[in-house]
Amino acid sequence: MGGALYITGPPRGARVIATVDARTLKGWLRDGAEIALLDVREAGQFGESHLFLAVPLPFSRLELEIARLVPRKATRVVVCDDGECGVAQRAAARLGELGYSNLSVLEGGTRAWGAAGHELYAGVNVPSKAFGELVEHFYGTPRLAPSEVAAMREAGEDFVIVDGRPLAEFRKMSIPGALCCPNGELAYRIAEIAPDPRTRIVVNCAGRTRSIVGAQTLIGLGIPNPVFALENGTQGWNLANLPLDHGAARRYPGIPPSRDLSVPRSRAQTLAARHGVRFVEDGEAQRLLDDATRTTYVCDVRTPDEFAAGTLAGAASTPGGQLLQATDQWIAVRGARILLVDGEGIRAPVVASWLVQMGHDACVVARGVSSGVRVPPIVPVPLPEVPAMPAAELARAIAAGEASVVDLRSSMAYRASHIPGSSWSIRPRLDRLALPPAKPVVLVADDPGVAAIAARDLALAGFASVAALEGGFAAWRSEGRPVEATPDEPPDAECVDFLFFVHERHEGNKDAARRYLAWETQLVSQLDEDELACYRLAR
Repeated sequence: MGGALYITGPPRGARVIATVDARTLKGWLRDGAEIALLDVREAGQFGESHLFLAVPLPFSRLELEIARLVPRKATRVVVCDDGECGVAQRAAARLGELGYSNLSVLEGGTRAWGAAGHELYAGVNVPSKAFGELVEHFYGTPRLAPSEVAAMREAGEDFVIVDGRPLAEFRKMSIPGALCCPNGELAYRIAEIAPDPRTRIVVNCAGRTRSIVGAQTLIGLGIPNPVFALENGTQGWNLANLPLDHGAARRYPGIPPSRDLSVPRSRAQTLAARHGVRFVEDGEAQRLLDDATRTTYVCDVRTPDEFAAGTLAGAASTPGGQLLQATDQWIAVRGARILLVDGEGIRAPVVASWLVQMGHDACVVARGVSSGVRVPPIVPVPLPEVPAMPAAELARAIAAGEASVVDLRSSMAYRASHIPGSSWSIRPRLDRLALPPAKPVVLVADDPGVAAIAARDLALAGFASVAALEGGFAAWRSEGRPVEATPDEPPDAECVDFLFFVHERHEGNKDAARRYLAWETQLVSQLDEDELACYRLAR
């Protein structure tokens, strides 16, 4: 590339970022004070090997996600990579430019962490996945094998299968006859799904975590129905050579406006009280939000549709089941406060009861989305304006040899279809491209923000003319313009944004499913005393 991209050292005049060694970081992670441990490598690199409490924040999306993940700029932040690629230093320098004032880089990255004798983890959402396994061990959550459920169906027994995943996942593959009811909705809607207390309820997901947590939620609420987790979910169903549906859209029934919610509300509040969940009135909630010394997240645990129809200004849409399944996608600061809101006083208490057991400081805003609290707005990082180039203009520029085209979409999307002659890259690897500095660069991206970030880096590297394809690749395709596929390009080693780890488990690959389930069930054995101490399971 013509022009040097800053990679390993801070720009002249910038402050030097401190480093922290593995031993010191280990102590920080257990000292109880707020800390955000950000792994800024791309998704594939993170998923191969990372620290237990690391939150994935790819450098390619740093400015797009940092404000919501770490809203308080005085928060103690540790940035890490593998210790060799140099992206942690680049990310930390950028965070310093954005005003984050308590920054460190993990010296030696994940390699040094492992060399110090500490565990490294494969996969994603590891704290939530490990928690699910601990829940099953701790509570003795009852389960049924797929063969047992199939036999129940054959015998015409009275039972219902409830799939605890969001509808998008349910559509991909589901058990025939199952109803989609995401885990965060179970406490609110189960009476409509199984009104007869004699009906057995079987909760499933794709693997284990949401099956276990969903079933144990209903058991903890004390509903009269017999409740079970489906062992190993849809993957276990497939491994038992039982058929799956694809494209199904069966969902939970609606709740009549006249329905009396007093019983489920009482159950939810009793469950929350059992686990020490606090309910805060508007005054206390406002005091917590106004406390500049602590990070406070406000999470609306209702459905995305309900959120879109109206919520507290400044709250985040965090559907309850997914908040538990993938907490690190929303809560990056360990030790932060979490204020939960709903619209009926059922879902937020249940979700809070689990978050408390996961070791978080979670409480419920008593009046939910009707509260009058003022939530400080998340101020996004300002991004540069990038000129838009229509597809027809780009086609003319390519034909005349007057543009270099860089595709910033995922490596798998590029392999499947891209503009002929375009180069694939992502932000951390832009410096590897051999682009003539005098030729205009046109970026192809699904997310305009990703293009804006890359455009900024290219401008700093000396490229005077950078534009983005108007409407992205979809616009190019919609106009019937030529595309090409390169199934092996970029090569696997370059696809750092893609996690190959058992990625075919939902595509009928039984070996991949077995490997994934083995990974999930052995997570607990990897946890050390400090990691186990993160959780606070209690009956």
